[in-house]
Amino acid sequence: MLLRTPRRSVLGAAGTLALAALAVAGCGSDSLSEGSGPASPSATGSTPAPSVTADAALTAMLPQSVRDSGVLRVGTNAEYAPNEFLRGTEVVGMDVDVMDAVAAKLGVRTQYENASFDSLITGVSANRYDVAISSFTINDVRKEQVNMVQYFNAGTQWVVQAGNPQGVDPENACGKQVSVQTGTTQEQDDLPVRQQACRDAGQPEIQVLTFDSQEDATAALVQGRVQAMLADSPISAYAVQQTGDQLELAGGIYDAAPYGIVVPKDQQQTAEAVSQALAAVSEEGAYEAALANWGAQDGAVTDFPVNP
Repeated sequence: MLLRTPRRSVLGAAGTLALAALAVAGCGSDSLSEGSGPASPSATGSTPAPSVTADAALTAMLPQSVRDSGVLRVGTNAEYAPNEFLRGTEVVGMDVDVMDAVAAKLGVRTQYENASFDSLITGVSANRYDVAISSFTINDVRKEQVNMVQYFNAGTQWVVQAGNPQGVDPENACGKQVSVQTGTTQEQDDLPVRQQACRDAGQPEIQVLTFDSQEDATAALVQGRVQAMLADSPISAYAVQQTGDQLELAGGIYDAAPYGIVVPKDQQQTAEAVSQALAAVSEEGAYEAALANWGAQDGAVTDFPVNP
């Protein structure tokens, strides 16, 4: 559910300690990493996923340039753990494991390029990347620009400090300070509606603090500079996990919507190949294994349509 840009500011000491496990998400934003499919142990150290065998018929559906190089250039914004983030200079995460499985079924290897989120769709359209995967929510505006292949379902969930000392009610957060990553659906669609509801009720408006990276948005809550945070549900759950007992989830998941792999608008056949590859790796177990590596099984989908 995202429209994101990278870059983080320097964290204070408290945030640095609390977010040690998240800190890898901001290093070396231009680094590249290559994958060859999910046959090796995942970044979480779990059991290797089922091996994936290439499908020659699907390979034949790819652009000639991809078939010739044997490489699928993948754009991503690796600042959204656990979906996509950097471990050292390697791009890892749920989306990476899913994309590696798809690429293996297509008979090619992946090459990831970490870039600003708001440049990714343009980069796909300009042939800078063959595809992009970066927790993109599928919506009508994006479908006018590119093809989108459904592969996951996520919602929004609130996060507060452990014990909710500020008494944040997600259904009535008027007057509270809330952190969010710049350009997300939460910032652009969710919070403005809530702010308007506060104004209409004659209550103090929600104060939204935006940050270029999700890590900084999380650090603001850990450090007590805000009373709550909004993010996609898997990101919220991962932030709670990685900060130990300092944060907790508040309220349930809502506004669930599908994520999509971005493919150029004029490459319908490529999009269909990605769709069929997803269906194949799902049937073989590699798709579910990729999600399980990151505790994201609840977001699994059973259909992988193009432009749903």
